[in-house]
Amino acid sequence: MTKAIEADRPPSGPARENDAHGAAVAVDGVDIRFGSFHAVRDISLDIAAGEFLCLLGPSGCGKSTLLSALAGFVHPHSGSLTVDGMPVTGPDPELGMVFQSSEALFDWLTVRQNVAFGPRMRGRSRAEQHKLADEYLSLVGLRHCADRFPSQLSGGMRQRVQIARVLANEPRVVLMDEPFGALDAQTRQVMQEEMARIWQTSGCTVVFVTHDIDEAILLADRVAVMTAGPAASVKSVYPVDLPRPRDESDPAARELRHALRDDIGEEVRKALLAQGLDQEEQR
Repeated sequence: MTKAIEADRPPSGPARENDAHGAAVAVDGVDIRFGSFHAVRDISLDIAAGEFLCLLGPSGCGKSTLLSALAGFVHPHSGSLTVDGMPVTGPDPELGMVFQSSEALFDWLTVRQNVAFGPRMRGRSRAEQHKLADEYLSLVGLRHCADRFPSQLSGGMRQRVQIARVLANEPRVVLMDEPFGALDAQTRQVMQEEMARIWQTSGCTVVFVTHDIDEAILLADRVAVMTAGPAASVKSVYPVDLPRPRDESDPAARELRHALRDDIGEEVRKALLAQGLDQEEQR
């Protein structure tokens, strides 16, 4: 039977060549409030360097809020967030953020100029900017689009440009907020496969927010399930002990899918009851 494990025990996992590039992330007793609204409560997670962790849970459970705190955009009411032991006090190039919408790209810049923007802001020479942009565009399979503008690309291609732009800053932690949520099913599947390849090549630590159980199983080393909000917390953490590339028909994958669906379904029912939608009364 698939079982959840404690939130503070990251797996050792198989080592990758670039594991040293990733950074360890520690979330210790974090509370986040917006005025009288209590968004998340007493969240603790230890994320190993080079690990791929997915945050999964019902809508409104604070997944994106926690990710924003890790990125330094939101300051916790209490508790601490550290990267390799250093506190997160604000946005930092070491913490790369990939948003759900590709509108984060600069439409007036070419694809290469978008990817080179971070290195340019960090004072890299023109030659270094060009080299880094081409390196990461090649990594995401878009070197041939370097001179195009974002408006000339498909949604999936724009998301790959956004990933390349984040990686060009050479962050040690990549934070991803449902980056494939707006894509069609076929493009989303391709992007999931590409993301697994890019992560293994880059060696970054990845924290990935999703509401898609199958996406989490495909990508994650571990899946952290959050309780229904408000005042959400981490309910359980599941190791994904499946060989890569992942096979959805694997019996272990099916078992994990059922366990996650039951866990999240319980939280969805709690949320519905809290909103006054008593399922028994609806029958």
